[in-house]
Amino acid sequence: MTALYDYSTDTSVESPVAELRSVSKWYGDTRALHEVNLRVRRGEIVALVGRSGSGKSTVLRVLSGLAGNHDGVRTVQGAPAVAFQEPRLFPWRSVRENVSYGLSRRKITRAEALSRADQALDEVGLADKARAWPLTLSGGQAQRVSLARALVAEPQLLLLDEPFGALDALTRLAMHRLLISLWREHDFGVLLVTHDVDEAIALADTVIVLQDGAVVHTRRIDNPRPTHGQRDRRTDEYRTELLGQLGV
Repeated sequence: MTALYDYSTDTSVESPVAELRSVSKWYGDTRALHEVNLRVRRGEIVALVGRSGSGKSTVLRVLSGLAGNHDGVRTVQGAPAVAFQEPRLFPWRSVRENVSYGLSRRKITRAEALSRADQALDEVGLADKARAWPLTLSGGQAQRVSLARALVAEPQLLLLDEPFGALDALTRLAMHRLLISLWREHDFGVLLVTHDVDEAIALADTVIVLQDGAVVHTRRIDNPRPTHGQRDRRTDEYRTELLGQLGV
């Protein structure tokens, strides 16, 4: 199974919504990233997997613009949206106001911002929670609000930093279905940081393995996201291959 993918040989004319070329990042004397190359196109889901401390979140921070002062080239179309493992909602703001905060960079009226927040909440199935306070929400509901806040500005790139890791299994599956539904509707590019190989295989078009800050393996997924939850016949092969790259 050919797995390694050389971005330098990619002749596609489609411009990526996000790209890193030979990006290295240091924190003092510690090298967090080493010559990282990756690309996310519009309508594509790329999953980044690796052990704790492998540099996954640093890649996301560089792409989001939260971690500057790096070597190499970072290219991102528009302002990326970010959702984290913890929803990070403002407890003193209503659900509706939390979502509208995602439009704080836009020069629009408060009324328009709240209207768009209502639309986003409807898309994630929480229209009835618009006036609720964050502390009254379940974990899954809070993560849906976080996703609505990220998407309300209609980004070309969505960055997800282990957003489903703290959820129970059934809620996680529901969030997977919601993410795919929104992705198909809006056609944004996604970079998903996860420690869960099964989640990466289930959601992504491409899975990238990071080790000690460097890309060590790339796997294209044939027939990604099979319909009706069917396991593709190669799923077990992908899982064995990727876990092997992770030393499991």
